[in-house]
Amino acid sequence: MKRRFLRGAIASLAVTAVATTAAVTAAPAAGADPSGGADAVAWQAAVDASDAYPNTAVEWDVPITMSDGTVLRANVFRPADASGTPITDPTPVVLNLTPYTKLISTLGTLVGDDPTIAPLVEGLGDVLNFAAPFDGVTELAKTTGGGFVQTFGLNRDLVQNGYTQVIVDVRGTGFSQGEWQVLGPREQQDTVEVIDWASKQPWSNGHVGTSGVSYSAINQLQGAGLQPDALDAVFAVEPGNDLLRDIVGTGGALGIGFMPLWLTLVNGLKWIPDVQALLQGNFDAQWLRDRLADPATKLPELTEAVTAPTVEGVSPGALEVAQDGPFYRERSANLEAIEVPSFVFGGWHDIFANSEPDIYNRIPVAPGEKQLMMGDGYHVVAGTDFGKPGYPPKLGTLQRAWFDHWLRGIDNGIENYGPVTLYQQGGGWTTTGRFTRAGTEFEKFYLSGTPSGTAGHAAYDGTLTSDAPTGNQDLTVAPGLRGFCSRESAVGTAGIAVLLGSNCTEDARFNEAEGLTFTGAPVTEPTEISGGVNVHLNTVLDAPDGFWTVTVNDVAPDGRSTVLTSGSLVASLRAIDDSRSTFTPSGDYANAVPHLTLDTRQLVRPGVPTQLDISTVLTDAILLPGHRLRINVYASSVPRSLPLGPMLHDSGLKPQHIRLDPSAPSFASVQIVG
Repeated sequence: MKRRFLRGAIASLAVTAVATTAAVTAAPAAGADPSGGADAVAWQAAVDASDAYPNTAVEWDVPITMSDGTVLRANVFRPADASGTPITDPTPVVLNLTPYTKLISTLGTLVGDDPTIAPLVEGLGDVLNFAAPFDGVTELAKTTGGGFVQTFGLNRDLVQNGYTQVIVDVRGTGFSQGEWQVLGPREQQDTVEVIDWASKQPWSNGHVGTSGVSYSAINQLQGAGLQPDALDAVFAVEPGNDLLRDIVGTGGALGIGFMPLWLTLVNGLKWIPDVQALLQGNFDAQWLRDRLADPATKLPELTEAVTAPTVEGVSPGALEVAQDGPFYRERSANLEAIEVPSFVFGGWHDIFANSEPDIYNRIPVAPGEKQLMMGDGYHVVAGTDFGKPGYPPKLGTLQRAWFDHWLRGIDNGIENYGPVTLYQQGGGWTTTGRFTRAGTEFEKFYLSGTPSGTAGHAAYDGTLTSDAPTGNQDLTVAPGLRGFCSRESAVGTAGIAVLLGSNCTEDARFNEAEGLTFTGAPVTEPTEISGGVNVHLNTVLDAPDGFWTVTVNDVAPDGRSTVLTSGSLVASLRAIDDSRSTFTPSGDYANAVPHLTLDTRQLVRPGVPTQLDISTVLTDAILLPGHRLRINVYASSVPRSLPLGPMLHDSGLKPQHIRLDPSAPSFASVQIVG
């Protein structure tokens, strides 16, 4: 594909400016600052300045006909003069394709952008300054001030400063015709066709950028991988790319805290009719026929997979979405084909945390032309305190700076930001040249039955040691429901469970009462962890199947135990795809990627030791002096994950065992910087 002249010219300048940093392992620019320094002050000043155009003109429900005849509906927001008349000069276009109905996203962002309401919304987190156990309300409210809302749908600052913003209902949702494909191939083709359509409208100057959160971040990366000629830049907030392992079936267990509610939400919203058209006698009968043809996309299949007691009782349609295969391969973006500037924002406790750094690493453009930012938030709790001293700029400000540079050619220094801006858990915001951090080495820590003396509250208090343990011992852990009060609950509910307060989400001791804990000695110097952790377990089950969850925790001197990352695995789905996995220099798994297919399912022989590997979500953290590393092992993770019906039935929810055996030890492979 040929690059458009403007994009190519700017990219050349950016690459020249970072000529010595044009590899993935590039170092950050001299004086790199997570807050953006003087450049960020200028970016925010541009946002705070008087708008270039005083009004926004809106054309509602513009029809866009796809190549198969399906009509999508778009709201088009254009800069306008004081009388509300749209300007005649063509502008760059920022495109968002959403399944949540453009009406909902537009209303939400209009409220957030309202000059009287916005200041109140931004300060809500400070006003609701509740203490534990109600501090979760404060945490959720603080999201409103960090610019996250502006990236979700309409950003009026963009429109009133020289952009046209187009928000489109994806097929089968909102007011658009068709059956919802859930990010499928035809929907991806729609993205390419809409980009082409937007570039050729009289109000467009031919340069198009895409933006949006979650689903809208995924579909823009899918579109970018198809290399549409008119696409010039991507600003993807919380995208995923391995949807099965990210959230649908992490470790082979359903994301029960997210998937049912999410599917219900989108399916419910797609039935809201175009009331204005109905009142005007212009109701779209094809819209109704399409909804009747597919009234509840994927909900029947999900219900079937969760409730069926045997694999034989699950239909082919349900099996398609319950295991790895063509359904998920078709929904994975061709990241290696993306050649436009791409900003990727995520969070260590986002539902797509495992994909976000991988997306950045696989996009083959120079650092600076691509950016990665990983915060400490959840899927709907992101951007907290952004814009304050020591924090990154607000997300809406970064979005504006990104498009100002790559769509309009403004020399604002955004290409020198980062390129990798990470919240280092246990520390603060940092800038680096790559993820994982340079200089990481694998260290092996063994799970030992020797009491550490730090977790008397746990089901068992063991030790994490660098020396191979001696002696044999079986430790038993049973499924439970304490996970409802945990960081895993907040992750699995996309952040809603933060309302339970930090005593749940930032201190695992309540949950550890039904877990096996293995705690190391206090570190004597700052110790950085960068990347995923693989936990190798020697297990014994009393049933043909079981479910394991592990967490990696930072234990403070006062005993507070904070989850840094986690992983899980259905025991019968333990077969590893070595072609997709990585290994430590000693040959252990560094990142074990399970097949997650029924063809590779291996039932467990009760009473017989079975070894398995569980790799966690990627993370970045620092243990301060006096802090300890802890590995927790659980037999459940509700509400984040629940094994599918057949696996749950085979497990019988029986207690599970870890066998500590020097001849077949359990251990964790941890990536330590330096």
